[in-house]
Amino acid sequence: MRAKVLSGALKGVDAYQVEVEVDLLPSLPTFTTVGLAEGAVRESKERVRSAIKNSGFQFPAKRITVNLAPADIPKVGTSYDLPIAIGILLENGEIDPARLDQYLLVGELSLDGRLRPVKGALPIACAARRAGLKGILVPVNNAQEAAVVSGLEVLPVSSLAEVVAFLNGQLSLCPVTVDIQALFHQAGAYPLDYNDVRGQPYARRALEVAAAGGHNLLMIGPPGSGKTMLARRLPSILPPLSFEEALETTKVYSVMGLMPPDRALVVHRPFRAPHHTISEAGLIGGGQYPVPGEISLSHHGVLFLDEMPEFRRQALEVLRQPLEEGTVTLSRARYVVTYPARVMLVATMNPCPCGHLGDANRSCACAPLEILRYRGRVSGPLLDRIDIHVEVPALRYTDLTGAATAESSSTIKARVEAARSVQRARYLAHAPSTDEAVYCNAQLTPRLIREHCSVTPEGRRLLELAIERLGLSARAYTRVLKVARTIADLEGVVNLQVSHVAEAIQYRSLDRQQRSDRGVEVRA
Repeated sequence: MRAKVLSGALKGVDAYQVEVEVDLLPSLPTFTTVGLAEGAVRESKERVRSAIKNSGFQFPAKRITVNLAPADIPKVGTSYDLPIAIGILLENGEIDPARLDQYLLVGELSLDGRLRPVKGALPIACAARRAGLKGILVPVNNAQEAAVVSGLEVLPVSSLAEVVAFLNGQLSLCPVTVDIQALFHQAGAYPLDYNDVRGQPYARRALEVAAAGGHNLLMIGPPGSGKTMLARRLPSILPPLSFEEALETTKVYSVMGLMPPDRALVVHRPFRAPHHTISEAGLIGGGQYPVPGEISLSHHGVLFLDEMPEFRRQALEVLRQPLEEGTVTLSRARYVVTYPARVMLVATMNPCPCGHLGDANRSCACAPLEILRYRGRVSGPLLDRIDIHVEVPALRYTDLTGAATAESSSTIKARVEAARSVQRARYLAHAPSTDEAVYCNAQLTPRLIREHCSVTPEGRRLLELAIERLGLSARAYTRVLKVARTIADLEGVVNLQVSHVAEAIQYRSLDRQQRSDRGVEVRA
C-alpha cells in the first residue's frame, strides 16, 4: 500500500504540484527521502518523527520511504514536513483518506507538532487553484497571503493534531477570506512627501518626468545637495500598484519569506536601497538554489543605488541585461529560474571624488585624471541604459530659509497618473499577451517608438545636431525619444515638439560632460 499527499514546490516566483508518496514496509526501522531532496528536506525525518510522537500518535517502527514527485526537480525548504507526516499517519491507518485528494498541504513542523510558516504560500496557492483543487491547508501565519487567491478554500491550521482532526471529520475549519479593495484602502499614504524638499526645481522636474514614464534616473551633485532626500520620496508620486502588479510583487516577497503574518499583499511600490558592498548575487539573485536579489525585490518599484561609483563594477555590470529585459534568468547545472525585474533604477553620484567639482562655494582638489577615473567606474553601456542624467547643485542659503512652500507629492502624483493613463490607453492594443504588455514609455519597443514618437521637422534637426555634437549612441538616441514622449504626455500633446526634444536632450548631462572631457565644446 502507498499513501499519496499533495503538496507544492517553488520554481522562481511560480509553484507546481508535488506528490508526496509514502510507503511503509515491515523491515528494520529506516527513513529514506528520495526525489532530489536537499538538506532541509532530508532533515525533515527528525522533525516529523518527534512531531508525530509529541502529538499523541504512534510512529511506525518500519522501513519508511518518501518520494517527492516529480523526482527530477530539486526540492528545497521545509514545507514538506506536514505532507510527509500526514502520509505516514495515513499509511499507518490513523487518517481517513476521503478528503486528502481535495486539498494541498504545506507547513514546517516543530518538534512538539506545532506548524511554522513556510516560504511561497501565495504561489503555492496559485498552483493549487490551477490544479483544480478545492483548497489548501497552510500554517496560520501564511493564511492571509494565500487567501489573496480567489476561488480556493484557504484553511489555517496551527498543529499536526488539528490537521488530522480536520481530515478525519472531527473538526471544522473556517476558510480565511481577504477583501482586496480594503487592503489597498487601508494601506494609507506614503510617509514621505516632496513638500519637505527645499529648492532643486530642476531635479524635481526630472523626477516627475521619470515617474511619469518609468524612466531610469541618475542624479549628479555634491554631498548634501538633497539627492538621497529626493530619491526616497519618489515612490510618493508613482502611480498606485494595480492588483496584478501587487500580486507579482507579493510573489517575490513570499518566495523570500519576507511577508509579515498580518499582511496579505504588497500594496506600496517597493523601494530598495542596498549598501554599496553588496555582491552580484545579492543584487540580481543567486545561490546554489537561486533566490531573488534586490532587483527582483524592487519589481514594479524603485531600486536606489546611493553613490553608484562606490559599488563594485562587476555588480553594476550585471544590471545591464535585467534593466533592458525586465527579467533575470539564473542558471545552474540542473536548475534554471527566471525572476521578474521591472524596476526604475535611481542612482546618485558625486561629480568628482571629493564631491565639490562645480561648487561655487567650495574648491575641488581633484586632479583631472582622478575625475576621469571616478566617472569611469560606471561604464558607458550602463549609463546608456539610464534615460535621465540630472545635475543637482548645492543649495543656497535662500533656498533653505525661504518661505515658499514646495508642491506636495499628491499634486505631482495627479499629473503623473494622468500621463500614465494616456500611456496605458495608447499601448493597450499592442500587447499580444500580459507578459509582453507595455505599461509606460520606458518599456517602448523599437516598433512602438517608430509608431508613437513622431517628431516635428524642427525637432528632428535638433536631434541630428545633438547626435553630431554629443556623439549619442543608438541606445541613447532611443532614450531621448522615450523621455521626449513622456514630456509630451505630461503636456497632453500627441506629436513631439522641439521643446520636448530639447528638454530630453538636457537630461543627458553626462553625455555632454564626456564630450567636453574629450575636448569638444557643447553648447546647450
